[in-house]
Order: sequence, then C-alpha cells, then structure tokens
Amino acid sequence: MYQIAPVCPIDRRDSATETKGMYRAVTRGIAVEVEPFYLPERSDPEAGRYVWAYRVTIENQSDEFVQLLSRYWRITDGTGRVEEVRGAGVVGEQPELHPGDSFQYTSGCPLPTPSGIMVGFYTMRNERGELFEINIPAFSLDLPGSARTVN
Repeated sequence: MYQIAPVCPIDRRDSATETKGMYRAVTRGIAVEVEPFYLPERSDPEAGRYVWAYRVTIENQSDEFVQLLSRYWRITDGTGRVEEVRGAGVVGEQPELHPGDSFQYTSGCPLPTPSGIMVGFYTMRNERGELFEINIPAFSLDLPGSARTVN
C-alpha cells in the first residue's frame, strides 16, 4: 500500500509551466526547472525496461539563503502503478543556495512502461530555520515521437 504525501499548495506567488520539453515551477521565489530525456542505450523495450534521465536546475530567485534538505518523488508508470521515493538531499548533496545561486544535477528513472509521470517536492530550510516545501513540476516521461501525457 502506498501512502501519498500532500504536495504543497500553489499560491499566487507560485507558478508552473512547460516549454519545449522543459517544465518549470516557482515556489517562494525558488525556481525548479526539469528537462527529461529518454536513454535508448540504457533501455530494453523487449524486456519491459525504459530508462529516462532528467536534468534539474534549482535557482534561488528569493532574497533569502536556503538549503535543500530532502526530496520526495511520486512516480506513476503507464499502467497507473505509483512508486514513492523519499530521501536526504539530491545526488548525495544538500546544496546551499544564496540569493541568485543555482544548482544543477542529473538523475534517472527506469520504468516498466514506455511512458510515465513524475512530480514531487523538495524540503528546504531558510536561515531562520523555517522548513518549507517547494514544488517540483509534474513532467512527462514519453518515448520520443509519442504524445505527452501530463494532465
């Protein structure tokens, strides 16, 4: 059984957009941009293994220092099966971002279906010790040439 954690609500200062394979959300002045791409060399469709990478850029557009403490991903494959991933930091780091700083990393996601959707949030801490969540925009994992399925 899966327990679904709530994704932080979006207020008028927050936004989410998609532009030509790039997905972007801004929460409390922290922008998260995701660019997914299919990895055919690591995939084996005949064996039901499809692998994507995604490049994430986190940019601190706010006027306060923040640190990324943890991540939460909700990954849904093409059959609707959901997997949740939680963990400290990203790619072994808990980046600190002063105003104007950005951090970029690349990670991956294997699926048993040729499409899926990922969405989530990062838990951040500011210099006052306040914890808050920033949205990771929902993004589509689709084979090149197929229709996108984000709704």
